[in-house]
Amino acid sequence: MATVTPVVDDEYLKEIEKARRDLRSVIYSKNCAPLMLRLAWHDAGTYDAKTKTGGPNGSIRNEVELNHSSNNGLRNAVVMCEEVKARHKKITYADLYQLAGVVAVEVTGGPIIDFVPGRKDSLKSPAEGRLPDANQGVKHLKDIFYRMGLSDKDIVALSGGHTLGKAHRDRSGFEGPWTKEPSKFDNSYFVELLKGESVGLLKLPTDKALLEDPVFGRYVKLYAKDEDAFFRDYAASHKKLSELGFTPPSKEAAKSTGILAKSAVGVAVAAAVMILGYFYEVNRRVKAAKSTGILARSAVGVAVAAAVMILGYFYEVNRRVKAAKSTGILAQSAVGVAVAAAAMILGYFYEVNRRVKA
Repeated sequence: MATVTPVVDDEYLKEIEKARRDLRSVIYSKNCAPLMLRLAWHDAGTYDAKTKTGGPNGSIRNEVELNHSSNNGLRNAVVMCEEVKARHKKITYADLYQLAGVVAVEVTGGPIIDFVPGRKDSLKSPAEGRLPDANQGVKHLKDIFYRMGLSDKDIVALSGGHTLGKAHRDRSGFEGPWTKEPSKFDNSYFVELLKGESVGLLKLPTDKALLEDPVFGRYVKLYAKDEDAFFRDYAASHKKLSELGFTPPSKEAAKSTGILAKSAVGVAVAAAVMILGYFYEVNRRVKAAKSTGILARSAVGVAVAAAVMILGYFYEVNRRVKAAKSTGILAQSAVGVAVAAAAMILGYFYEVNRRVKA
């Protein structure tokens, strides 16, 4: 069962920014950046590009999925996010979890990751087994990531997320950090990987696999040498992961609701000013010259011109609404403006006609 796609209007974008600030506070105060990054990763990493199922849709909050063995320990992250969700009910869980991952990377010194909201929630969870198994090797990694529609470069760049945090035996069966500074997002994961075994530092079978494949190995060496290259590629790969199965609305579409609402007010005001001004002029001329046919035809001309203007505007609103995939609120507003203006024009035309005859 899935909910409707959220309307990403100005109000929604403001809530996203407020939630971003709250997440920064939560992550800093509770030192939970690695956990939030893992939550975002595990909600998105179930995507299947062929069946179009799974992915960043908030389903990880479902008890069935949350109880998957690969998600051990993530209940705490869901609970912490629930505190933020309670203050920002408008945004979806899907957006909230991915935003948490983006913020986790940023507040620990990592790259700024472009975040586009608009994901819809789902409570339909995929079967267990879609996330990487840390005990596996190269083929397994490629099978998992290729299923998502990601590349070899994405595999290596995203593996660099292990620069944050540590493994816990009660969650994964492994224990220990990957780097000497597990609260700092940098390229040290790759530096340590090239050093080989180090006392006190963890190297999973899936970590070692990055050195067993020639393509993987080239990226490992690049990222160990060039942190800027790692940050650039990580930001791009993280964005791809966070948008699997999701078609982000264009920036123009995201702004369209506010712009069209303001345009509707503008049209209504302009039409009212024009009609009132013309009514004054007609009234003046009727008294001065007691004209009949000319003024009647003039009144018809104004009515037709105003109607054409409003119909043209209504057509443009309808076109933009369809392009932006809005829910119909704007369409209803546009209809309201058109109907109100049309009623005003017809009422005015009736009054002009009555005065002309009189």
